[in-house]
Amino acid sequence: MNEKFYELPEEKRLRIINAGFEVFSRNTYKKASTDDIAVKAGISKGLLFYYFHDKKSLYLFLFDYAKQLMEQRVVDAGFWEITDIFELLEYAARKKYEILLKSPHIMDFMIRVMQDQQEAVSGDLNRKWLGASDEVFVKYFARMDFSKFREDVNWRELMQMLFWTAEGYIYDMYRRGVRLSLDDLMDKFKRWADLYRKIAYKEEYLK
Repeated sequence: MNEKFYELPEEKRLRIINAGFEVFSRNTYKKASTDDIAVKAGISKGLLFYYFHDKKSLYLFLFDYAKQLMEQRVVDAGFWEITDIFELLEYAARKKYEILLKSPHIMDFMIRVMQDQQEAVSGDLNRKWLGASDEVFVKYFARMDFSKFREDVNWRELMQMLFWTAEGYIYDMYRRGVRLSLDDLMDKFKRWADLYRKIAYKEEYLK
């Protein structure tokens, strides 16, 4: 990516970023038009490619930007005070919920990313997904109190199952063309987390 992009005024950078989120969220990667992104951003297509080498570079930049934005808003002082892994997941979900209420195109974009696994960017996205997953486990769960888990439970596998449950629900709703309700998603996430807690924790921690 051209470093000149970061020299732009913040307002202009955000116009380009938000235009990218909107266009990529409404189309598959292949069908998303950089002409549309440029028009919505109020710049020429040539200037867009001056800042980003090609469509793929812009797409992957937006993925990284969305991921970093989530981390910056979610991982605050309150985040580090929590030692119960399910409380942490619910806390992070509430924080993300607040972000998505204000920036719905980010959510739509990330859902579309899940859809684009057969696109030209699929290999790069898979590597980024795996890297993000490994980073989360190592960096953010290190302070958790794992003594609450039953000895026969692999907490890491359980967390991955919870992530897959949420992602699978989002994907299914999107595939069927049903507009996702953030309130409904939050309610379901809390119930899923409670179910996994009952499966994973020792009895004395369920009272």
